Amino acid sequence: MNKPVNSFCGQINRREAIRHLGGGFTSLALTGMLAQDGFFNKAGAAGLYGNPLAPKDSMLPQRAKAVIFLFMYGGPSHMDTFDYKPELYPLDGKTIDVKTFGRGGKKNKGRVVGPKWKFSQHGQSGKHISSLFPHLAKRADDIAFIHSMYAESPIHGSAMLNMNCGSVVSGKPSLGSWVNYGLGSVNENLPGYVVMLENSGGPISGAKNWTSGYMPASYGGTVFRSQGDPILNLKNAHNMPREQQRTLLDYLSNMNQEHLGLREDQSDLSSRVSSYELAYRMQMTAPEAINLDSEPEYVKQMYGVGEGRTDDFGRKCMLARRLVERGVRFIQIYSGGAHNDANWDAHGNLEANHNKHAGNTDKPIAGLIADLKQRGMLDETLIVWGGEFGRQPTAEYAKGTGRDHNSFGFTMWMAGGGIKGGVSHGETDELGAAAVGDGMHVRNMHATVLDRMGLDPNNLSYFYGGLDQKLVGVEAVSYTHLTLPTSDLV
Repeated sequence: MNKPVNSFCGQINRREAIRHLGGGFTSLALTGMLAQDGFFNKAGAAGLYGNPLAPKDSMLPQRAKAVIFLFMYGGPSHMDTFDYKPELYPLDGKTIDVKTFGRGGKKNKGRVVGPKWKFSQHGQSGKHISSLFPHLAKRADDIAFIHSMYAESPIHGSAMLNMNCGSVVSGKPSLGSWVNYGLGSVNENLPGYVVMLENSGGPISGAKNWTSGYMPASYGGTVFRSQGDPILNLKNAHNMPREQQRTLLDYLSNMNQEHLGLREDQSDLSSRVSSYELAYRMQMTAPEAINLDSEPEYVKQMYGVGEGRTDDFGRKCMLARRLVERGVRFIQIYSGGAHNDANWDAHGNLEANHNKHAGNTDKPIAGLIADLKQRGMLDETLIVWGGEFGRQPTAEYAKGTGRDHNSFGFTMWMAGGGIKGGVSHGETDELGAAAVGDGMHVRNMHATVLDRMGLDPNNLSYFYGGLDQKLVGVEAVSYTHLTLPTSDLV
């Protein structure tokens, strides 16, 4: 079995100086570029340097080549979206006994908030989907719904880290970083891992959600914008001619390599070299990647581009498809940013909150699925939808329709990547308060993603702190809970 190799016991040599490149977009692909240019074959360098971002063979049969993670920051209400609970409707406004645990602490009773949208059946599968998602409802047979998700924390900060990095403690590599580490990058001019944020701001905990943690920063996420300059401060501020800029960078690179040869442990120098080189390459490639002008109008209409409320998220989804076409392995798009009703965190007016965010994302996401499918890309692209947790069946306050956080049970869904659509896995109780059958913990969801990408979650490890660290934890994840049931897989 092929397995990525990293440093041992913190020993830093010339190989690790190249591996420990700087942060963000500046760390992406210098080593790959140097390899292509023959640097690793030069006298004195052969056998000393490795290329951490070089494409690697998969550990397992690979069904998906890329992941698009649609992160609904704030926690969508599962019983108002995809987890049909008819028992809740007649209980609306009644106080019942039910155990909940959210930001308001543990409670044993509460006032029921009945679902605020009607559900109807869709597709050959007859899946019940809320009227919040009229466009996604048409793709019901392409989607596998996981209704028995549960997580470790009902608090945004730690729950976000849990969903993105597999731990409620900061400093761990994110899911996208593990994919980058395990498979490398197939495009030396673009990041292997791209993040797109809501215009209102990023999620709580910020860059910790797409960090490379204890791994080299080369594997971390790069924040892209869907309009304007894709990366801030990427352009040459002094309008230096490209040829002159190349000459300057070559001179700096030669000087820095000579300096680094005498000071093998100075990874900061490698970071600086990386920032110059990658910025130079991306000045040409990144703007082309985000340029949607060449897209046919009918495709733009599929995503809701140019249609007001759906324009921004539609652009992000279309850009995600373009990045997948160009070899980017992992793309994460956030719906919702900042705090309160700027995201899906519906503590007050549930209807206003979810109407807003579902309305912004429904058509773009359905368009993404349809577009990938018509291009023959869906089976090799795994789409993941969900937030850091769900919401409670009861009201948080004495008045109003707001729901508190719920990590005991919630819904996520997947499409593409070889996963059969039109199926549902697991369930919550009749109120949607907690998962009761075929529970899928966050680590099992992570294992599913890694498995689809051809990475063995129980053997993909990185040696740090005296341990073989794994995204799914030190204990093996049972393969009986690794994927959807065999019958649900293509």
